[in-house]
Amino acid sequence: MGLTFLRMKENQPFTKKDLETAKVSLLRDGRWGNACVSVAEIGGRRWTIKDFSTRHWLVRNTFARFVLRRELKAVRKLKGMKSGVPQEAFMLDACTLAVEYVPGRVLSRVPKEEITPEFLRQCEDLIHELHSRDLVHLDTRGTGNWVMRPDGTPGLIDFQASVHTSGLPKKLRSFMEDMDIGGVYKKWAKFCPEAMDKERQAEYDRINKLRKLWVVRGYFGIKKKHTKHIHGKDIVD
Repeated sequence: MGLTFLRMKENQPFTKKDLETAKVSLLRDGRWGNACVSVAEIGGRRWTIKDFSTRHWLVRNTFARFVLRRELKAVRKLKGMKSGVPQEAFMLDACTLAVEYVPGRVLSRVPKEEITPEFLRQCEDLIHELHSRDLVHLDTRGTGNWVMRPDGTPGLIDFQASVHTSGLPKKLRSFMEDMDIGGVYKKWAKFCPEAMDKERQAEYDRINKLRKLWVVRGYFGIKKKHTKHIHGKDIVD
């Protein structure tokens, strides 16, 4: 086991020590239960760094390890997707995760006129492809995890709240998938209501009724508060 882990580290693009000499921008320091998030540029590539190492030892050794490894596992399931999702992630140490950076503008910073029906249809396709890989994101309703990439196509980031659905009861899996796609229909209703057909509207209404049963908010019911987002207006490509 130890030898396998060592070989994995040898194959990583960089180590945590490399961050000391890399170009690193702090994006948000987070709260006691959230990671310190930065973006690092190493070897011509950008990486999102989620670091819990400065948090309380109880957070580091329980919650942090659980959510980071969950996101690591999720990103590995995304490998090969053509949509705008990270394709690579690895642990820098027990409390620090590096995830491939997805360039773009968070949706909250994109002018309304740029969010077209075609863009929203692509968001739907992305979610459906995600579900085909037995994964749900579970944090799609807001605009903080959606980005518009430089080519105008959507990207989805931050899989820390994701759940693997393989083996789950069919009704529970269907319910979680509804929560995901409901986040896209919410954007149809907000940005392109005139282009939202009756079928989408009916699904949106149905899912909104179901959502009253959904008690999870953010991570285990803890709503995140962003102080500065990864894809801020200063970081576009």
